[in-house]
Amino acid sequence: MPKKILSIDDSRMVHMVVAKTLKPLDIEVITAVNGQEGIEKAEKEKPDLILLDATMPVMDGIEALAALKANPATKDIPVLMLSADSGKDNVERATQLGALKFISKPFTGDALVAALSAYIDLGQKAA
Repeated sequence: MPKKILSIDDSRMVHMVVAKTLKPLDIEVITAVNGQEGIEKAEKEKPDLILLDATMPVMDGIEALAALKANPATKDIPVLMLSADSGKDNVERATQLGALKFISKPFTGDALVAALSAYIDLGQKAA
């Protein structure tokens, strides 16, 4: 059964990069364009990991992270934050709320795979 990653980001380009990077690893990528939609999809899809943008309309990533970690159905899903704003305050707040890692945008496919492989088993194809 393939792993599932939920990419919550308002950038279509980020979704495309994530999907293209993870396709050879047989990872299903589910997308959401804001925090509220992401929370709903996380509850429904039960992904193995969530990539969460910090800055989005409707509900930003910090608010979404707090809601995901407060929800018994999603609190144990690993969350990696993605953002062009990797200031100290943002990183500290995300870490305090339960994010495992903060990945600065722009990021490379190799950096994304390395970050993911630290938290989920990507199988032999990642080697």
